[in-house]
Amino acid sequence: MLPLSDGLRARRFPIVNVSIIVANFAVWLFYELPHLRSAVFHASFYPCTVNNSCHGPESWGVSWITAMFLHGSWDHILGNMLFLAVFGKNVEDAFGPIRYLVFYFAGGFVAMLTQTAMTLWFGTAAAARVPNLGASGAIAAVLGAYFVLYPSSTVRGLVVIFPVHLSAWFFLGAWFLYQLIEANFGLYGAAANGGGVAFFAHVGGFVFGVIVTWLLTNAGRIAPQDRSAMLGAPG
Repeated sequence: MLPLSDGLRARRFPIVNVSIIVANFAVWLFYELPHLRSAVFHASFYPCTVNNSCHGPESWGVSWITAMFLHGSWDHILGNMLFLAVFGKNVEDAFGPIRYLVFYFAGGFVAMLTQTAMTLWFGTAAAARVPNLGASGAIAAVLGAYFVLYPSSTVRGLVVIFPVHLSAWFFLGAWFLYQLIEANFGLYGAAANGGGVAFFAHVGGFVFGVIVTWLLTNAGRIAPQDRSAMLGAPG
């Protein structure tokens, strides 16, 4: 299913979320497209650099950030940015711009860490040398936050060409379960022009988003919009 709207307008312009989307497209258009394979090789994250079993083009302390802005295809970046556009604006609305920015990068780091741990503990040496890339780990954290903040909102989208309306808790819950069983990604890595972000990154990011948002909500540090803000206009 492709989400198109959640029917919930943000109370203020989501400057951080829009900036992240613009940055991802800028990297894709001006850095990756001219030399895609070279860009993927040089700016991706390599799990083997964490335990020093290999030396990547960049240190892992730098590459976990650069890899978050890389994508392997038009489908990859368009799908990621669509999810971020639909769900990120309201998470930023609840968190506030600065906290949301920190949360986004922390989610991406935890997602990459989760995937790296699974690869190094259970994968092969070859799997640890596969370049990991993509914003989907950080976006998974945003989805986890949305799952806690707006479970009863209605996600409008398409299944192939058929319009559907689903509650956010069902849509995102099904999305999360899909990551646990989705065979196309394999157990340790997903190929996308030589690299990819495996589904354990999605799982780690989503769980991180749920836990952190639940803790902040219960501590009174963040609050979702009131249900009265629910509108039928596109979100």
